[in-house]
Amino acid sequence: MNNQANNSKGEISVQTQHIFPIIKKWLYSEKDIFLRETVSNAADAITKLRRLGSLGIREESDESYKITVTLDKSAGTITVSDNGIGMTEDELTKYICNIALSGAVDFIQKYENQTDGSKNGIIGHFGLGFYSAFMVSRTVEVVTRSYLEDTAIRWVCGEQGEYESSPAERETHGTDVIMHISEDENDYLNASKLRGILDKYCSFMPVEIYFDDGEEKEEGKAPSPINDIFPLWQKAPSDCTDEEYKDFYRKVFSDYREPLFHIHINADYPLNFKGILYFPRFANEYETIEGQIKLYYNQVFVADNIKEVIPDYLLVMKGVLDCPELPLNVSRSYLQTNSYVSKVSAHIVKKLADKLNYLCNNERGEYEKIWKNICPFIDYACMKDKKFYERAKGSLLLTLTDGKTITYGEYLEAAKETNENVVYYATDASLQAQYISMFTSAGIKVALFDKPIEVQFASMLEQYMENVKFVRVDAEIAESLKGDGAVSENEELKALFIKVSKNENLNVRFDSLKDASIPALLNVSEQSRRMEDMMKYYGMADAQNMPSDTTLVLNTASPLISKLSDTLASDADKAETIASYVYKVSLLSQKRFSAEEMQSFLCDSFDILMKI
Repeated sequence: MNNQANNSKGEISVQTQHIFPIIKKWLYSEKDIFLRETVSNAADAITKLRRLGSLGIREESDESYKITVTLDKSAGTITVSDNGIGMTEDELTKYICNIALSGAVDFIQKYENQTDGSKNGIIGHFGLGFYSAFMVSRTVEVVTRSYLEDTAIRWVCGEQGEYESSPAERETHGTDVIMHISEDENDYLNASKLRGILDKYCSFMPVEIYFDDGEEKEEGKAPSPINDIFPLWQKAPSDCTDEEYKDFYRKVFSDYREPLFHIHINADYPLNFKGILYFPRFANEYETIEGQIKLYYNQVFVADNIKEVIPDYLLVMKGVLDCPELPLNVSRSYLQTNSYVSKVSAHIVKKLADKLNYLCNNERGEYEKIWKNICPFIDYACMKDKKFYERAKGSLLLTLTDGKTITYGEYLEAAKETNENVVYYATDASLQAQYISMFTSAGIKVALFDKPIEVQFASMLEQYMENVKFVRVDAEIAESLKGDGAVSENEELKALFIKVSKNENLNVRFDSLKDASIPALLNVSEQSRRMEDMMKYYGMADAQNMPSDTTLVLNTASPLISKLSDTLASDADKAETIASYVYKVSLLSQKRFSAEEMQSFLCDSFDILMKI
């Protein structure tokens, strides 16, 4: 017996009564898309006819091309009409009666080698869009007349996939798609719902679209298109005004606040995409921060809030991107693995860095005004992407405690005489006011890092900026703060301060400072505090109890310290009260007091007042 199978070939067949229920329920994740697909097909039909005219294949005419969407509630229909290329009977049979056979692909392949200097602009490539009409319709009717013929054809298909075709009348070339809406989809016979769908998906399609809701129109008032066929992103940046960018932002994102700045992208070969991105303005730092990127395909809306086309650290931005290299029916998984998307993302990063550099070099005053708003996001971007940092590093600003802003390069240049290669910063202008005053009096500029990310960013910069370190003002005594007075050690005084501090690990050091009005300063080393902050960030419960590298600096130039030294020899109790008070005042400049510490501090204050 011969068990060997014979070689054979064939084609997979799908019966319409089986595939149509799947189309009706699963073709698109949102049923609203049926209108986008049908209107897109109408736009393609017009684009094809224009293309033939531009190539000289058809005599060009001055006719006005348009698409009309008509709602007829009484008949239960939605009709999409165009005056485009139309179809012959053979084309209708080939492209409409064969699922997923695209007339757009055939058209592009036929004329791809003929060029008139314009891009084809064809939207649909898959041949499935037409069938989305069955998602909401019990019957779909097509009346079409080719630009090549004088007669039209009517094609009618039910939801089971059985169709009939017959001769029909149509005054001009073009196509009407008449959707007889199913009873369970009657919501789509609501004019406001249809208008909302058109506004969402078709606001920027390249052909004028008119919506006839069946209501009586005001006499003498001409209908106006519901879309803008020349959206701002299709124009050259030099042809756009600031007011146009702001108006576009308000229209698309319904945000009454003006954006901080915009980036107009017009990338050609090899990327071929356009768009406008905005950096939004926030009311305050506690406002929920969520950007929005709208993705378009040849001016047809594809998806809202697509995060995959820009890096995660720029998700605060709002904008529109028109990417004709992506398919209209794009999926998130496709975006995540597509190399084109990665290149688009990288180009956006480059354009943002270029914009920052331009603003810093050419519009410095305005740039400084917006820096406080964008600083945390730009810092975060630099931390996430070293390439972005390398491109934008010359435009990163430091906000100083006096409110001025300067670049890191400008700070380091000014610091050559007093604190070369050291950036001193404060995190709380009120709490650290005494330290800030000492530094600024010595001619040292102090940066204000009042957001947690800025301190983390400083740690990263130490890795990127050769020999530069960042030190908080209460971490060490800069050489510029020290005076010329003699420094003498006093072991008894040192022991007294260790006693009143109740911290056996406290380092006590004597220094002569230029400012004699300050009796003592408490310093916590930069490394120790960063370690403690990191432990708090990761939620380690014992971060507060972590031993700190703490040093109490006693100023030998201070009359109070000299007096305390004499008092210690004659009245130990009084000396202890004064030392305790001096230590707590020093501690107050380092942290907020607990309830117990505040009570002790007030008791010492009252005790000293009683002894005056």
